[in-house]
Amino acid sequence: MAAPLVYVTGFVGTLLRVLLFATDFPAWIRSRRELVTPITSWDRVQEGIALQKQRISPYAGDLFHETPLLLRLVRSADCIPGGSMTLFVFVDIVAGIILYKITQEFTRYELQRQAKEMANYSPQSKELLHTRKTLSSISIAVTLIHFLGPYSLCACLAQTTTVFSNLAVLFCWLFTLQGNVELCCFALAVATYQSLYPVIFLVPIAMHFFQQIEPKSPHFVSKAAFRSYTRVLLVFTVWLASLLGASFVLEGSWEFLRATYGFVLTVPDLSPNVGIFWYFFTEMFEHFRTFFICVFQINVFIFAVPLAIKLQEHPLLQLYIIMFEVCIFKSYPSYADTALALILLPLWQHIFRYMRNTLVVSTLYVVVGILAPILWHLWIYAASANANFYFAITLVFCSAQVFLIADVLYAFLRYEFDLLHGTDHRLPSKEKTRVVLE
Repeated sequence: MAAPLVYVTGFVGTLLRVLLFATDFPAWIRSRRELVTPITSWDRVQEGIALQKQRISPYAGDLFHETPLLLRLVRSADCIPGGSMTLFVFVDIVAGIILYKITQEFTRYELQRQAKEMANYSPQSKELLHTRKTLSSISIAVTLIHFLGPYSLCACLAQTTTVFSNLAVLFCWLFTLQGNVELCCFALAVATYQSLYPVIFLVPIAMHFFQQIEPKSPHFVSKAAFRSYTRVLLVFTVWLASLLGASFVLEGSWEFLRATYGFVLTVPDLSPNVGIFWYFFTEMFEHFRTFFICVFQINVFIFAVPLAIKLQEHPLLQLYIIMFEVCIFKSYPSYADTALALILLPLWQHIFRYMRNTLVVSTLYVVVGILAPILWHLWIYAASANANFYFAITLVFCSAQVFLIADVLYAFLRYEFDLLHGTDHRLPSKEKTRVVLE
């Protein structure tokens, strides 16, 4: 029953994209700061293509910040009917197919993990156990959010290049679930090559592959574990070095490193976006800038350590939370980054019953979607507001994501507790009690 609904949703979502591309809406949305950044802007990509056609290095100035391989990929879109529109719609279709495969692999993975740990579960937790029927709705929910969700739909129409790195991350998820180390590391290398921050995904992915090697009782700091981690790291490094080497051959210099990864790390362009970097560094004294750049960038990576300790037996959830955390703390975030995290949220639909802030988070997302364009207009065009107004709404957006991540983590820990101890919590005196997570 799920497959026909998935196909219908995919067809409707694709048709909607094609119809909207025929209107003036994409031209307007390509200027929205919530969707495009100085790195992912399609207008800047077109400028890079124009410079390359004139045999001028697109990295000579401070305009183009995408990677050399992506530049050549999107340049080839001129050779296909429909041009860039066809390319972006095709990428979304491929992403939808990969998402469907991810849900199937995730269902298999969860059922196998449950069967392995069944002996540890409480007899009172039967209502919490997975069945193929209860997990079948995941594919419908994921496909629905991808094809008809406002964030992913607008990301496609805005032609933001984030969709390419998102696609690489999805391939990484698929190959991780399939247990294919080589292809997973290749997909992760492509994602890292495109946007740098996915390099942190190496931690949960390496732990996942070791868990598959030692499924009974993996010891994550043993010699066997380090051998497994080293293998994953080496394969990833080879793929990433190959991509960088190919870029060097095409460009004839390493100048693109400064314009791409240097741009991401040093944050020289303080154009407003839905992140937190731009406002703080607008107000920052110049002699403090280097210190706080390091502090802000460390924020992206430092949470991998406590998550790896707390969720060492659940590397896929660890991967998801890190992915969501990158959406908040990366230097140039957009709705397109959040779209990917929200699309994968239904994978953990079994913990939704424990989530406490669903209404608050949903309301915040709606409020941000409505007020962000309004406050931007009041600031830039009507001159009746200032940067504080727009930053306030971006702070609300970041807060919504923090609340959602915290809620997912809390709900998962409560779910695991109830699996082990049952849902009927009582004191030794048989009096009912309430579980509080500390």
